[in-house]
Amino acid sequence: MDPAILENMQPSIACWNEYDTLRHVVLCPPRYMKISRIINEVQEKYAEENIDTDLAEKQHRALINTLKPFGIDIILLEPHRRFSDQVFTRDIAFTLGSRLFLANMEEEIRREEEEILERWLTEQRIPHHRLSAGSIEGGDVLIDRDTIWVGDSGRTSHQAIDELRREMPQLKVVSLPFPPDYLHLDCIFNILSPTEALIYPEAFSAEDLKLLSTRYDLIEVSAEEQFTLGTNVLSIGNRTVLSLPVNPRVNQSMRQRDFTVIEVDLSEIIKSGGSFRCCTMPLVRS
Repeated sequence: MDPAILENMQPSIACWNEYDTLRHVVLCPPRYMKISRIINEVQEKYAEENIDTDLAEKQHRALINTLKPFGIDIILLEPHRRFSDQVFTRDIAFTLGSRLFLANMEEEIRREEEEILERWLTEQRIPHHRLSAGSIEGGDVLIDRDTIWVGDSGRTSHQAIDELRREMPQLKVVSLPFPPDYLHLDCIFNILSPTEALIYPEAFSAEDLKLLSTRYDLIEVSAEEQFTLGTNVLSIGNRTVLSLPVNPRVNQSMRQRDFTVIEVDLSEIIKSGGSFRCCTMPLVRS
């Protein structure tokens, strides 16, 4: 971790949606990034080609340099050579209102990643919690004011979803089943504003699409751009969104709705199955 970045920084936890102004966020450089064991469909495609780590680190630095001018405090976790997917900090924790939960990772290759974050949280005396039952991963958890949307595809278990309901009784926890091929909920659904969301409709049942459409104007993402993580954008506040240049239709759809879209190339990082939202774990939005 960079002491200059962390100096005198002890943020209070606060995150009530996916689109308020981003204040504090956790990232991790992809220093040891590689496809060592295939755990999703995207990795399967790129397994033989694998990851150019130098390029991935260069792209990650470009992401950090894009965030800094917006006054966002960036916490950089120290990468560990044991964890090839550690760049995806969103998976290892999730912030719900004023509470920070550590994940329980389903895939064995990713277990214990959260312990590195936990050590930093303990050092900074930031309260955090862990569910006791089953697996749950941050890519499956999205919050929007009074509602927590939770992906149900196997990486997040029914036991964990039930426990989350008990832990957050003041909020409505809604389970959204989808096929496991799509990895996490944020790979097929992402909330942009109180009334707008990106979605890959083929991944959801007709009933759930109807439910989501009663709350959001759903901006559909094609199969091609879903594969290149078209839904996995990062909102940083004031209708400003970070997105990939490889997804021009998604970007145009957002611009037509008066979003400012900042295109940042993460083409090497997405070979492992995650993009902007996966790479960023907010502690504070306000």
